[in-house]
Amino acid sequence: MNKLLNIEYSCIHGTYWMFYGVVSSFASVFLLAKGFSNWNIGVTLAVANVLAVVLQPVIADIADRAKKLSIIGISQILTVMMMVVTVGMFAFSGSMIALAIVFILLIAWHTVLQPLFNTLTFILEEAGVHINFGIARSMGSLAYSALLAVLGTIVENYGVMSLPITGEIILVMMLVSLVVTKRSYDKGKKLFAKGTASAMPKEESDAEGLQTPAESADALCEEESINLVQFIKRNKFFFLVNVGVIGLYFSNSVLNNYMMQIVDVVGGTSEDMGRILSVMAFCEIPTMVCFDLLRKKFSCQLMMKVAAVGFTVKIALCWLADSVTMIFMAQFVQLVSFALFLPAMVHFIDEIMSKGEAVKGQALFTTMITVTTVISSLAGGAILDMSGAKMLTFVATIATAMGALIIIATIDRVKKK
Repeated sequence: MNKLLNIEYSCIHGTYWMFYGVVSSFASVFLLAKGFSNWNIGVTLAVANVLAVVLQPVIADIADRAKKLSIIGISQILTVMMMVVTVGMFAFSGSMIALAIVFILLIAWHTVLQPLFNTLTFILEEAGVHINFGIARSMGSLAYSALLAVLGTIVENYGVMSLPITGEIILVMMLVSLVVTKRSYDKGKKLFAKGTASAMPKEESDAEGLQTPAESADALCEEESINLVQFIKRNKFFFLVNVGVIGLYFSNSVLNNYMMQIVDVVGGTSEDMGRILSVMAFCEIPTMVCFDLLRKKFSCQLMMKVAAVGFTVKIALCWLADSVTMIFMAQFVQLVSFALFLPAMVHFIDEIMSKGEAVKGQALFTTMITVTTVISSLAGGAILDMSGAKMLTFVATIATAMGALIIIATIDRVKKK
């Protein structure tokens, strides 16, 4: 049961990131082919991310309050909704407004699924199974990498309408993964409940005087009672680190959203773009899988400084690139940039903050990433239309370098609570 649930959970992550490849990474390719300008694409991506920010707390509240709907059930509903809306990529291919709405809904709903799938880690452990999130997330990167290695070739040979077909196939796979996982979870939970009940009589567990889940939740709520403004005042240098995150992730978002335009300048095609993004995702896997080993030898602060430099070097190489090969080579820096920074930041927050504050710390980090995505989508589209891809990568290099300097200057000044 342990191995089975972990495999099924990895399949969920795999299909999630594969669909990201279709609806986000290849958004520019599809929309450019349908007559969108870079500014139109930027506005569409920005609105989608704003809608995702609005929807996330709403869906989270529904997940907390709904008695008849589980997180897996809500995920299944969202998946079916995306399957229906994906049809709009066929039905409305001649209408720019309708296509924009289709992409806004798909990207927003897809983004909302991520925290649900992350939370699913702890839900599945109610079946008495340890879920290895790091391995599952790495499998997501592997699936994304494998898909994009061939998706660019498919689009080049069969046209952009192959994208919605691929998307529908992936969503069917996601729905099947959720259904199968739910079945295994229900079965495992019943077996675990029987085993726990027979191993520990109620009187014995009551006599231990342990804190109940409800009491733990109450304690956590007390720690979380400060608002965001108070949190920032108490954690000024941590807030500055997150300002630096805006700079770092600006280049990351630019490369994810506008790689087609960047590759096109040096004579590349959608096939090249797919393979470049595939290499970028594949380079995340070794670092993420080995992060626990790295953490034993190096502090999170040191790894974040190295990653900040890595982000800057990567986008600078893309700016200086005069060939597709050079852009390919730049992606190997992903090993010591995004792949290193993300887990280091998550663990750093848990190390320096009390449990209640850590929740707000993680939320602030996630919010900054979303803010960066919105800014880079709008600014990126405008810069591309006015000055081209070279200017965009130059601006991204400056923004990333500034973000790196802020992080390097402030990270060691963040105090542990």
